[in-house]
Amino acid sequence: MRTLLIIGFVWPEPKSSAAGSRMMQLIQFFLDQNYKIIFATTTSKTSNAFDLNSLGIEEKRIELNDSSFDRYVGQLMPNVVLFDRFLTEEQFGWRVTEACPTAIRILDTEDLHFLRKGRQQAYKEGRTFKESDLYNDTAKREIASIYRCDLSLIISEYEMELLQEKFKITPAILHYLPFLLEGNFTNGILPAYEERQHFVTVGTFLHEPNYQAVLLLKNQIWPLIRKKLPQTELHIYGAYSSQKVEQLNKEKEGFIIKGYVDDLPSVMQTYRVCLAYLPFGAGLKGKLIDAMINGVPCAMNDISAEGMFGDLEPNGNIENDPFIFSEQAISLYETEEIWESNQQKGFDILRKRFQKEAHEKELLNHLNKLEQALGVHRQKNFLGALLQHHTLQSSKYMGKWIEEKNKITKENS
Repeated sequence: MRTLLIIGFVWPEPKSSAAGSRMMQLIQFFLDQNYKIIFATTTSKTSNAFDLNSLGIEEKRIELNDSSFDRYVGQLMPNVVLFDRFLTEEQFGWRVTEACPTAIRILDTEDLHFLRKGRQQAYKEGRTFKESDLYNDTAKREIASIYRCDLSLIISEYEMELLQEKFKITPAILHYLPFLLEGNFTNGILPAYEERQHFVTVGTFLHEPNYQAVLLLKNQIWPLIRKKLPQTELHIYGAYSSQKVEQLNKEKEGFIIKGYVDDLPSVMQTYRVCLAYLPFGAGLKGKLIDAMINGVPCAMNDISAEGMFGDLEPNGNIENDPFIFSEQAISLYETEEIWESNQQKGFDILRKRFQKEAHEKELLNHLNKLEQALGVHRQKNFLGALLQHHTLQSSKYMGKWIEEKNKITKENS
């Protein structure tokens, strides 16, 4: 039986975030291939964390800058190590390379952090995002991590194109893998147009783009919609609502913070239109997937829609101007024929772009090729070998220095 070690940035919370759903989809893929799976992380378990033991997955607490991990992974000798975001590869990648050099190293980027950071910086400075914003320090770290790994999973076609065209990364170390969904995706027994009411938006408040999106909705977009539809409300769902989020709740204005919901599908199916207006971000937006699954057409801006639809028509309107965005959202809400057409487009998108069978088959083929010719694959990725060499020389000794410092601190305390 093959063994997979996942080094998690956080515990997976599929009911809280798209990242949590993504991790569970990857876990299910490897379970279906009969892997023994260990999920290891430095973080504390949360109340929203998925019970991995229920799937027969071993949970392991690991320490930063501690050689106990070297001994552990050396004894485990996993066939595959999956790093959850580049930060875990930075912390543990060199240790994996030393202790089990034949293990296939996979990076799940989730989304490109440097792309989101560049856009966030431009938004913070009140200016238009430009290409030079891409070349930030996070890009240097994240792309170095991509090169050091044997394969990086990229969730968005837009980000695949960006990495290959702007940064000239060879396709051999990249693999497009969007959300992996299963189902027929039809309106089935979903509530009809006349059975639904109000607007909805979703997103964990730990993710800064979601909080900024709520501010934009409250200050620029919702007043325009509410003026035309005074009886409607906008309900905002998301885990980890804070005081600064709660104070945005204005029931008299129909702007209502609902917070965490345990059963999002049953709740989302009661709404008519999803508003997704993100000022910055990256990757694929889980809120759009949730909306399409539950038959909710969307009003979106470019950032929200990025990488989602390919050559297919979107399940709603894509518009950046707040006034036009609001007008289109109102039309989508009020016109049953337009609403039903866009609901159907959403189902078509899910079936044609996110059905897991085809994507999983391609990933399995890629992994099989890596397993059969890992040495040749690494020889061709010379830049990755070069970065790995220098990382071992720098991060290794920095990590050991921190470990010794921590030992002295403990002894003196």
